[in-house]
Amino acid sequence: MARKFLYVMAALVLLTIAGAFAYRFYGNDLIRMALVPGEDFRAQPKAESHVYDDRRLWLARPDKPGNPALWVPAGYTPGPAGKGAAIFFIHPTSYVSRDHWNAPINDPETNDRAALFLRGQASAFNGVGEIWAPRYRQATFGAFLTSAQDAERALQAAYRDVETAFASFLRQVGPTRPIILAGHSQGGLHLTWLLRDKVATDPKLARRIVAAYVVGWPVSRTADLPKMGLPECRTAAQTGCILSWQSFAEPADPSLIVDTYDRTRGFTGQPRQGTPMVCTNPLTGTADGAAPATANLGTLFPSADLSTATIEPGRVPAQCQGRGFLMIGAAPDVGPYVLPGNNYHVYDYSLFWANVRADAERRLAAFRPGRRP
Repeated sequence: MARKFLYVMAALVLLTIAGAFAYRFYGNDLIRMALVPGEDFRAQPKAESHVYDDRRLWLARPDKPGNPALWVPAGYTPGPAGKGAAIFFIHPTSYVSRDHWNAPINDPETNDRAALFLRGQASAFNGVGEIWAPRYRQATFGAFLTSAQDAERALQAAYRDVETAFASFLRQVGPTRPIILAGHSQGGLHLTWLLRDKVATDPKLARRIVAAYVVGWPVSRTADLPKMGLPECRTAAQTGCILSWQSFAEPADPSLIVDTYDRTRGFTGQPRQGTPMVCTNPLTGTADGAAPATANLGTLFPSADLSTATIEPGRVPAQCQGRGFLMIGAAPDVGPYVLPGNNYHVYDYSLFWANVRADAERRLAAFRPGRRP
């Protein structure tokens, strides 16, 4: 089920690395040939329960030198150390090799690419607390381009690392600190599983969750949400709830996502076909909302090498439409990685960076520990 949707999502994200022209002229056959691993899946040894107590297995954590999640554009500063929430962030896929089904945990290129994602995505949360972002043996892009059973095994292996990291995170931040959960794309998928497996089964943990940002991944309101332990965020100051959006410019064509989504079953066991997706407007913090560009507090415009960015307010509007996609009007020029169908998946966070930051601040201020979601 997850693999089928990842096939489409990874093919889209792949364009940001492999290049849109190669995809346009040669299609999925070339991508599969280049990126689907040639070896048989090799079972990954399960990470020992204490292994993520070592700061070297984290891309970001409070005591990590050179923490990429502490980056901010001009005019912003990270919040004070040791205060606010503890943020668990799951980065999107950054491993593109066909050498293995799962990324080696210490692969330098993979981890450098993941650090770039943290700068443009996780950094939105550094004003409200300390960010923890684990390395994990993520499934390679090629695993998402095949129906082979090895692909499903790779996804499950990646998720086991995320589970182990999350358990270590909970031990290290203590039993009372408020928690924000966030992720993007493949990281968003793993976050849906964490919500289903950990938050939905542990009421005490659920009462600590300020909000869960499942960005760049579809969540069915009827077939997924009832099993994820938290409701959808309907209002701007609501806490203990889930936010989710997928960004498209006009004219939008989300058919690749919809066609695959409609062939899968949700966490309830019911078909996702025809069901609406959770759509949070990040400009308003409300469900199914609409807002003009003047409500956008700041969009990140990255440099050519993606190592830094400037921030500009008032450039991008947003409105939830149709099945639950976030429409952003005419295509903004935020970089070269716009995907087929005017899909702004790569920019789901950076389009609304300053509003996401304000949203987290608002929800944390409204949070009351121990209150049932």
